[in-house]
Amino acid sequence: MAKVTLHVYDLTNGSEKTNNTVVHINKIFKNGIGLGGIFHGAVQVYGDDEWSFGSCEEGTGVFSCPSRKNARYTYRQSLVLGKTNYNIFMVNQILRELSKEWPGNSYDLFSKNCNHFCDEFCARLGVPNPPGWVNRFANVGDITMEVAGCTASRFRQAKTEIVSASKSACRFLFCVTNNVKTDMDDSPRGESLGVQAVWMKKVITNGVKPSTSTSSEAGTSSEIEPQQQI
Repeated sequence: MAKVTLHVYDLTNGSEKTNNTVVHINKIFKNGIGLGGIFHGAVQVYGDDEWSFGSCEEGTGVFSCPSRKNARYTYRQSLVLGKTNYNIFMVNQILRELSKEWPGNSYDLFSKNCNHFCDEFCARLGVPNPPGWVNRFANVGDITMEVAGCTASRFRQAKTEIVSASKSACRFLFCVTNNVKTDMDDSPRGESLGVQAVWMKKVITNGVKPSTSTSSEAGTSSEIEPQQQI
């Protein structure tokens, strides 16, 4: 059996202003009221590398890098999801299959992103999926009442910051999906305010299905045998 660990990053791969906005969004929505945020995820099993999925014009979008050291993002935390019964050879076979099934040109921020890949990889490894908050902003259409557990007082205290962060989050996701330069500010932009209001309502009213994961945070991973090439 081998430990399966999810490494979570703040999705900071833009300008300094954009990166600061993402950190602000994640601070309010994840740390403040527990809804989620804008995150990159990667799975480590056997060896010292983590596996994830990203966009590219040709070939597979599945890639690996040293665990907790993806230079494009800001490392946040690690979650142990469980242990797989598969040996290293079977895991490598799973990765070969995923590499064929997840070409880089099929990447979609809302329906086929790095966190969807982590869900699929974990399912095939036979461990619980990552917790719902990791991919919350891509799954705002899923129906659940998980958010009902947040108290009214917490919402009142965070009201101003929630409104500001929701505008920034909506603008950020809109710019990413439409390949628009993400030079964000807090000024209203025409009809986008209506989109922001609808988007925020979906996040707070719907949320996503609660995770069945029994994950616990893990600061570091113990040494395990080196991974063979797939």
